[in-house]
Amino acid sequence: MTQLVLICVNLIGQRPTPRKVYVVLWFDTEDYILPESDDAAKRLATFLTEQGIQATFKVVGEKARTLERRHRTDVIAALQKHAIGYHANTHSQHPTPAEYESLLNWETGAAEFTRRERPGYDDVQRIFKQKPCCYGQPGNSWAPQAFPSLASWGVGLYLDEAAHVGLNGQPFYYGGLLNIFNTKEGPQLRPNDEWTNIEESKTKFRQFYEQMTRNGGGLVSLYFHPCEFIHSQFWDMNFARGANPPRDQWRTYPLRPPDSRERAFSYFEQLVRYMKSFPQVQFITGPQATRLYADGARGHRFSASELAEIARQVEWEVSFQVRGTYTLSPAEVMTLVTEWMLSQPGADAKVTLPFTVYGPSLPSPPLSEPIEVPWSQFERSVHDLHSFIQRHHQIPNAVWLGSKPVAPEVFLVAMAKIASKSANGGVAPENVTVAPARLATEKYVALDSPEIWSWPIFPTGFHSEHLMELARLQAWTLKPAKPSE
Repeated sequence: MTQLVLICVNLIGQRPTPRKVYVVLWFDTEDYILPESDDAAKRLATFLTEQGIQATFKVVGEKARTLERRHRTDVIAALQKHAIGYHANTHSQHPTPAEYESLLNWETGAAEFTRRERPGYDDVQRIFKQKPCCYGQPGNSWAPQAFPSLASWGVGLYLDEAAHVGLNGQPFYYGGLLNIFNTKEGPQLRPNDEWTNIEESKTKFRQFYEQMTRNGGGLVSLYFHPCEFIHSQFWDMNFARGANPPRDQWRTYPLRPPDSRERAFSYFEQLVRYMKSFPQVQFITGPQATRLYADGARGHRFSASELAEIARQVEWEVSFQVRGTYTLSPAEVMTLVTEWMLSQPGADAKVTLPFTVYGPSLPSPPLSEPIEVPWSQFERSVHDLHSFIQRHHQIPNAVWLGSKPVAPEVFLVAMAKIASKSANGGVAPENVTVAPARLATEKYVALDSPEIWSWPIFPTGFHSEHLMELARLQAWTLKPAKPSE
């Protein structure tokens, strides 16, 4: 019988002190062709351990299996001293996640992500004896259907960079996961092609540090690839422009000259030592970031007065809410207002959010002008909405007012107005006016364009309006992530 022993590194689980400049240092550990990339990963991990710094190594499933086949227990041991994340099963072999998800709906896509990607996740956990703490997509191969799958595996953090969704460069919740994604500072600290811009990067970091410490702290997300320190070009150009050669035809690209490789490692080591020299800098791992930005709404017991105030803050442009120690996504606002509407008058039973409520899986019907419905119908629709959310853990794409479907944001605004009046002693109206509204958080999701899918591995011209439409529907789940105080 095989036993799985999970390593618990003390520092990985520590809760960081708030109001600092946190640096999340992570490595996409992916090259399973070039053997020298194994040693590059080991060198980086060993250097950081010697510095007393823990990073997060996001490992590709095939990379983990390759280390196992090569008997590189020394590399595995070096990386085990850090947090381990997951970076897809085979990374660039086709179809990549965005490619296969581009033809699938929300539910089927989530199941397919698990079918294709879960084996690599399990192998990374088995080989490194750590449950991967996070996920990030290969290249720009991002897909919204990944989020419910990852949550079902127990992954709570999406850690990567791309432009598909973001919240002004700050950590945010989306799809039920903490996202450190689409940030601003870390990408500006990346090396140029010759790794000669170390002084410029130091200057930029100092500027970021000074700005953040003046404004109560912040977070810098900085990534590298172990292979980029040594190679002449990325290993996965074997799969460029949609190519998918068999294993026996994979090319091994030449190493960079020795002086160029050493310059790359020197850049990294100098930058790390420089960042470490600032008194308010704290390096944190994926698990520490998850604790630092823990979702304050989960486990919170909402009183009747809180629910009434949440309802009062709903406007026709439906958005997230920032309230004290927690934030609420539009989906959570709708769930809570629905609960309040169905509560007994005068009761102060506490309401919780026991599960993630996802956005709709289909577009909503438009409403061009206000309509009026009797209270008896509106009340029945509230009960129907509540039943849908409890059963599916999802906002419906339409709330039915008898034979008339309306968008959920439209219904939420009408429901919130009634809840606000009721909280002030008002009685149920004879008729309810339901007026046009819009989901304001959609603006944080990019429009489909070739630029957001820019990755040489994709077939030429690849893009997916379908994936970005699904992504906009999940804007119901978006909200800021607040650091714990």
